[in-house]
Amino acid sequence: MTQQVEDLTVNYSEDGLETTKELDKVILSKGSWTTILFRYQDWDRAKSAYGPEKYTIRRYQKRDGEYRQQSKFNISSRAQARALVNALQGWIGTD
Repeated sequence: MTQQVEDLTVNYSEDGLETTKELDKVILSKGSWTTILFRYQDWDRAKSAYGPEKYTIRRYQKRDGEYRQQSKFNISSRAQARALVNALQGWIGTD
């Protein structure tokens, strides 16, 4: 487990191969409950290449000095990401 919020990642390796590669992250909130937006790619074994960019929002809770994932929401496509952005902009405007 991870003790520092900056060290949280979605990188994942299996049999020496990085099957999930983190491209970027934005820490949306810090504290005992932390929310992070990740941009990542999954390895496509059939094509021997990384697939399209994906996005996930993860919530972590700090317990006993370590962060543990509590929930996640995967944004399945660029179209869904755009729809989410458009909805939020419609609700909060351009403060």
